[in-house]
Amino acid sequence: MPHRNTDHRLDEIDRRILHALMDDARNTTSSTLADQAGVSGATIRNRIHRLEDAGIIRSYTTQVDFERAGRKLSNLYLCDVPVTEREALAHEARAIPGVINVRTLMTGRRNLHVLAVGETTSDLRRVARELTDIGIHIEDEDLLEEELFAPYGPFNPDDRNDPSPEPNDFISLTGDASVVEITVESGAPIAGQSVEVAARTGTLDEDTLLIAIERDDRVLTPHGDTVIQPDDIVTVLSRDDADTDALTAFRSPSSTPSTQ
Repeated sequence: MPHRNTDHRLDEIDRRILHALMDDARNTTSSTLADQAGVSGATIRNRIHRLEDAGIIRSYTTQVDFERAGRKLSNLYLCDVPVTEREALAHEARAIPGVINVRTLMTGRRNLHVLAVGETTSDLRRVARELTDIGIHIEDEDLLEEELFAPYGPFNPDDRNDPSPEPNDFISLTGDASVVEITVESGAPIAGQSVEVAARTGTLDEDTLLIAIERDDRVLTPHGDTVIQPDDIVTVLSRDDADTDALTAFRSPSSTPSTQ
């Protein structure tokens, strides 16, 4: 199935979602993630849909303990196949009854790993014969005892050493300009103000331009009468450095680092 978006850049909210789903997809809810990220549940659901459309979230897989589910045997075959035939042989191997996972490696020997489940060793020998019949050379095999999984650490925003809030995403442009995506915090100076009022009163400085607002499942184009709300995710074009006062309008005073 082709994916509509092939150039999706992850921001902090996306990474938080991926880390939580990798850790425990079954018990992760939109409301829990929303509370952790400081956004609405609709925003989380919208982000998940985007990650699925982009092909970043490919599936939600159930991990089964086959030994407990009927005392079945899991066997891992380490195979060597020609690189030019690797993809085709991987698809053929997956179609063999009993095969539940096929993994291809880029280079080197043992570049195809096949995991199969059977009731008896006879079932596993049958899988081995069928792999050989389609042209796959098995270099080694062994019964699988245990598999351990863990979420990807860099996707966990709670591992940051600096607890101060950061922009969700940051792109540096030429001419000392930058594009920043940041979540509007409750109590931020701009929260509850229209774009026009914020600019007129100096809450937004003259070198800062709002490009877009993500609110729940909608993306809004800011106009003068658009009121900025807490939990809005705003995309900002600024002529100032992202670590200066340009972003203080979107942060609550309690979370803005003080300067001595």
